[in-house]
Amino acid sequence: MSPWLKMALNNAWANATIYASLTKIPIEAFTASRPGFFPSLARTMNHIYEVDLFYLDALEDGGKGRSLFQRDDVNEAKSLAGLQAEADMRFATYCKSLTEFDLAIPCHTERQHGITPENRANLILHLVQHQIHHRGQAHVQLSDAGVEPPQLDEFYLEFERAPSAKMYWG
Repeated sequence: MSPWLKMALNNAWANATIYASLTKIPIEAFTASRPGFFPSLARTMNHIYEVDLFYLDALEDGGKGRSLFQRDDVNEAKSLAGLQAEADMRFATYCKSLTEFDLAIPCHTERQHGITPENRANLILHLVQHQIHHRGQAHVQLSDAGVEPPQLDEFYLEFERAPSAKMYWG
């Protein structure tokens, strides 16, 4: 299994794991003001989702660019979890089919001041890092909501591997 696919599957697992906690809290707690870069769990998780859409579009040469940010936030955790799961599987499917040739072809992102060519491998690494960064903030926001945040770093190693991650590795 390629490292790209492993990262995409870890990403999907971590999102599913955090959403398992998020879907148990009332909508008022999901949308309530919280400390963090974004002012609520809902806004933090919507940001992760919309940036995923933006970078997936760039990787797939979809051409939608910044228009993907012109969407209404989803303020119900279960609905947003479903949308994120679809994006995560789209990312995993993309990574599963990647070849060295594909990685050598630049992709393009539409920025405020024009189109920026990007190294495809670096964009994938950035997408994963972006998710880790903001899931960490959601982790703190869950604590602020009085919910014990789930363990999100036990995916790859045999030692203390989360039972739900075993479906990927056995």
